[in-house]
Amino acid sequence: MRLPVNGVMLNVETAGAGPPLVLLHGFTGAVGSWAAHVGALSARHTTVAIDMLGHGASDAPADPGRYRIEHAAADILTVLDSLEMPRAAVVGYSMGGRVALFLAASAPARVSALILESASPGIADEGERTKRAADDAGLADVIEREGVPAFVDRWERLPLFATQARLPAEAQAAVRAQRLGQSARGLANSLRGLGQGAQPPLFERLPEVAVPALLIAGESDARYATLGREMCSRMPNARLVIVPAAGHTVHLEQPEVFRRAVLEFLQAVEGGSTTEV
Repeated sequence: MRLPVNGVMLNVETAGAGPPLVLLHGFTGAVGSWAAHVGALSARHTTVAIDMLGHGASDAPADPGRYRIEHAAADILTVLDSLEMPRAAVVGYSMGGRVALFLAASAPARVSALILESASPGIADEGERTKRAADDAGLADVIEREGVPAFVDRWERLPLFATQARLPAEAQAAVRAQRLGQSARGLANSLRGLGQGAQPPLFERLPEVAVPALLIAGESDARYATLGREMCSRMPNARLVIVPAAGHTVHLEQPEVFRRAVLEFLQAVEGGSTTEV
């Protein structure tokens, strides 16, 4: 269903019954990114999968500022309000993980548990952040100039996604189709407004994020595994799972391991303990 949310329309898909569980996909993703997991997750929870602004069937406004992380977090809260959900656990992958972390830092009373897959707290160094913003802006221009198919060909060649070559052909085709189904404006403005260069860094706020948190990273994704360790050391109630034989997209590359880790963690949180998982 498409919901009116703070002046835009967002596509939201719900399933199941039980404690709310918000699912936030990564850049070039959509609600379908979680298709392999919704069945198991919705057996215990009410899953709320959201097409992030500029993605899937959600609106893609012309103003890059509307995509900023502050607005993204506010949109999620509005969705929860519309569904009469005072609190929810939140799963976020990559870009969605950054939004989930910001949400937990800015509205801790609304987040019951946090699962971050291949996520970053942003870029701490101002010079690196400025360079990343410029690089993202340049890539956004390329997307609008050359179109989505040319961008997807380029995106899929990034070393970050090299391990996706191990996926079954059907899974690779589904990921590619999802990427190709995006709008040029939506992707470009997501980079301009919600890229790591545009985001205020959250490193200094990590000690404030006291919600029970599970951090997941792939062993083959060295950069994000290192980030996971650093984040875990700063967050007071977090644990880290490094998944063997997986890169950036753990939920695709090792779906059973990912799903088991998430479900066991949530069960422990709901039971009042996060020490057993």
